[in-house]
This record gives sequence, C-alpha cells and structure tokens, in this order.
Amino acid sequence: MSDIVLSVEVRERTGKGGAREARRRGLVPGVLYGGDRGPVAITMKNNELVKAINSGKFLSQMVTIDHKGETQTVLTRDVQFDPVRDFPLHVDLQRVDEDSVIAVDVPVHFLNDEKSPGIKRGGVLNVVRHTIEVYCPAGSIPEAIEIDIAHMNIGESLHISQVTLPAGVTPTITDRDFTIATMQGSRAVIDAEDGAAADADGTGED
Repeated sequence: MSDIVLSVEVRERTGKGGAREARRRGLVPGVLYGGDRGPVAITMKNNELVKAINSGKFLSQMVTIDHKGETQTVLTRDVQFDPVRDFPLHVDLQRVDEDSVIAVDVPVHFLNDEKSPGIKRGGVLNVVRHTIEVYCPAGSIPEAIEIDIAHMNIGESLHISQVTLPAGVTPTITDRDFTIATMQGSRAVIDAEDGAAADADGTGED
C-alpha cells in the first residue's frame, strides 16, 4: 500500500453547479462509494491531488483518505482530466480493505531485451498488452508484472501461460491463453537472412 494520505471534505452541493463551485475554490470534486456505505460526494485540495497523481502510485495502489480524523483506505477507480490543460476535474474512489480481492490493471515491464536473440537480429518487440487485468488483494497490488524476454527470437510469441505472476495474483481472463507480446522481424532483416542462407547453400544467383 502507498503512503499517500489525502484530506477530504463532504460536498453538500452536488451536480454540475456544485462541481463548478468546488473548482473555483481550488478543490476537486469526487465520489466515494463501495463497501457497506452509500456513495458520498466529496472534495479534495487540487494541489494535494496533483502531488498524489504525480507520485505514480495514486492510480495503482491503495491510498488513505482522512475526513476530520476518520480514515478509510480506498482505490482510485477513475480520474477525469481537462482535455486541454490536463488538470484533474473529478475523481472516483472505491472503499476497500487490504484483504478485498479486486480487479485492477497492472503495467507490464519487459526485462533483458538487450539479451534477446530476436532484438540482436534486428527484430522489434510488438507489445500487444501494456497492462494485464488481474485479480489480487487490494493491499498487495503489484507495481508491475516483470517479464523476462531474454529467450525471445523473431517469430515467437509470449503468452500469459509463460508468465509467473506474484502469489495471490491471477489474470481476469481465464478462457484463453492470451498474447502479451510478439517478436517481429523487419522485411529487410528477413530478406537479408534468407539471402545469406541461400548463398551458404550455394543456391544464390550469380
């Protein structure tokens, strides 16, 4: 779990008018929902929220909100940004505890690409999935799923069955062995290798 703590206030006025009023006061409107309580309209300070977002953990790890000394652990479910100025407009937060099993997208990091025979031959890793949706305890969300591609050669594919996930983490897709990445060779590389092979066999043109 991250160490982010955000102070929130209950928003009495809801709707578009209330949201605009909150933004004029330097606050970001949001909704808190989930658990055994009903949804609550809230606000949080814009500068504190931006700092949390820039930490890189706000969108992928549990955070703590504080309302007048009462704390709750939550998970960020959505942040809406201004399309022009890219500042947060609205936040959806879900109440969770550390043992709650949730579905969450986890980024994929590829390791040892410099050792890959496919890369050495001039191939390119085509990433099919930059994130993988998994089930895991809310208090143990992996920061990333690390995949070693040192073995990958041109023409090979990497599937979820080849990935060792952290303990307690399972993919949400279970009905197929989905592809995460493929190693592709450029036409020039393949033609050059085919030509070299033909020359070695003595079948190349004079």
